[in-house]
Amino acid sequence: MAEVLLNIDDLHIGYRVYKGTLKVLDGIRLVVHTGEKVGVVGETGCGKTTTMRAVMGILPRQAIIKGGRITFKGKDIMVCGPQGIRTVRTEGMSMIFQDPTAALNPVFTVGEQLADVIKYSHVGRGLERRGAQQAITAMSIEALKQTALPDPQRIITNYPFQLSGGMRQRVCIAMALVTARDLLIADEPTTNLDVTIQDQVLRLIKQLVEEKSMSLILVTHSLGVARMMSDRIYVMYAGNIVEAAPTEKVFGNPLHPYTQGLLRSVPKLTGEGIGFGIPGRIPDYFNPPAGCRFYPRCDFRLPECENEKPELYETDEGHYVACFIHR
Repeated sequence: MAEVLLNIDDLHIGYRVYKGTLKVLDGIRLVVHTGEKVGVVGETGCGKTTTMRAVMGILPRQAIIKGGRITFKGKDIMVCGPQGIRTVRTEGMSMIFQDPTAALNPVFTVGEQLADVIKYSHVGRGLERRGAQQAITAMSIEALKQTALPDPQRIITNYPFQLSGGMRQRVCIAMALVTARDLLIADEPTTNLDVTIQDQVLRLIKQLVEEKSMSLILVTHSLGVARMMSDRIYVMYAGNIVEAAPTEKVFGNPLHPYTQGLLRSVPKLTGEGIGFGIPGRIPDYFNPPAGCRFYPRCDFRLPECENEKPELYETDEGHYVACFIHR
């Protein structure tokens, strides 16, 4: 077994809003090993992005971390302070955000933005002062070449609005990979892209991660994308990890009722799956159920599910499920 690179242990996060506190993450546990590709799947609003922003240390101001630990390469990054987190980001991990239009600054050229990323990273700090600008420009062009962008010499002079959505996302991938050495977090990296461009971008991310022997966390609501990209999958529901297993086990033998419902609702070419949604709605985050958060929608609920939260039980080697049926 490869060594643990990232370990999220019992993470609780809420958001202060005018009506009170939203109890968003409720004891998240997630592990990523060196060189591993991990998928995190779940509905919109289940806490996937909040979890990844906590790892990167970029939670919004209204977020409250109520408990838990996040360790990266054995170091507790939640007690590092702003400078320590910045060092981790510039030396160990990077993130590709959902919307490249929002991630790129519209008033600076692609080259200027890539140069900033390089300058303040471990890569830039190792450059000699004389000739540094030429070296940074060369690195920027090389980073764009790796993402298969045509004519990178021209693109570094362009502003983001002069590029298509797919090209902007490739620029974001280049910015993330130019500094990351250990972990790449891709948060729904194909949002708002055409289907054919989505496939190209996903295959590019997978290829570059494997070439650089990095670990990957792919956040997605698409089960098909998670299956294509991941060695192991975590299924999230309403701020909880409900199932975690190697990819083939999640798809071949799903155990949690929510995972089963997700897979059953995927439309098939035969027409099966259409109209097979999961009845009910996600819980109110202001006042979530005391026990299992899936309890109100579950067809297999037991009396204890209402007030007692299930832990992740290991049912098979590497296959964990948070359900009393499988304890």
